[in-house]
Amino acid sequence: MQNQQTRQLTNGAMMAAVFTVLLAISVYVPLLNVITTLFLGLPIAWYSAKYPWRPSLLLAVVSLVLSFIVGGLLSLPLALVYVPLGVSIGLSIHYGKSKLFMFLCAGIVLLISTMLQYMASIVLFGINVLEESITMMQQSYARAGDLLGRLGATADQMEQYNKAVSDMEFLVETLLPTLLVASVFLLVWLMLLFYLPVLKRLGTAVPKFPPFRDMKLPKSVLWYYLIVLLASMLSDFQPGTMAYMIFINASVLLQMLLFLQGVSFYHFYIKQEGWPKWVAVIVTFLALPLQSFTSIVGIVDLGFDIRGWVKRAHEFKGK
Repeated sequence: MQNQQTRQLTNGAMMAAVFTVLLAISVYVPLLNVITTLFLGLPIAWYSAKYPWRPSLLLAVVSLVLSFIVGGLLSLPLALVYVPLGVSIGLSIHYGKSKLFMFLCAGIVLLISTMLQYMASIVLFGINVLEESITMMQQSYARAGDLLGRLGATADQMEQYNKAVSDMEFLVETLLPTLLVASVFLLVWLMLLFYLPVLKRLGTAVPKFPPFRDMKLPKSVLWYYLIVLLASMLSDFQPGTMAYMIFINASVLLQMLLFLQGVSFYHFYIKQEGWPKWVAVIVTFLALPLQSFTSIVGIVDLGFDIRGWVKRAHEFKGK
């Protein structure tokens, strides 16, 4: 028992030291920080996968304190992203959760961390990152418009350009919540693709995602989509209102999920037919311009057991 506690403390001290060194390089060393930032969450994830939540949370607190000592306020945003992320990934492994649970948990943790830092930057420093990003985008479009004017664009062309820019800015501002959520979960997915093989090399038993072709969303997604569809038919949402923003973001998010469900069915069907993998790659690329049709396929796949029909048809064919 004593040896186990000693080993736990030793491993905790080692991982805190590794995290602090990686953080210092990420903050102070240009170019090299691109590589070290990728590894920041690994020491925390490895330790949390090995030990339960109490020592893992203790390591998280120690790592945050050390990050403030080493890098001050400059290093805290990085630490507040990668420490909770590493803990969520590691504890999911330690308690034997599925990879889907790990993905959702890590995504929610990263989303909360991002939102807290966003609000803290506004309250403490008066800096609104999103507003500044939109302002930079507007300035970039304005410079492009000036360049078009100097190149001899007609008044009609400039009017069309300004209208297109205005529509684009309104769309970006409206869809910011969906873009933020999608970006966070995409980042988590990419990080899991990198972290889990490394943790496996370090002797940690990591879970596996089921094949993409077996993805099946809950049927409740169809009910949510039906509610949004009925709301769009029965209500007249005014652009710029909160109700309009909620409706648009919910609609886009649900369509993205149904699109993924449709692509998943394509992969399932290709596997059942025994076609080569390059066919799945081509079909996936072709699904992008056919997004509406693919979403309908996703709706049909969720609402009806067409996968069961495909399986039974192949079983009957095999006989």
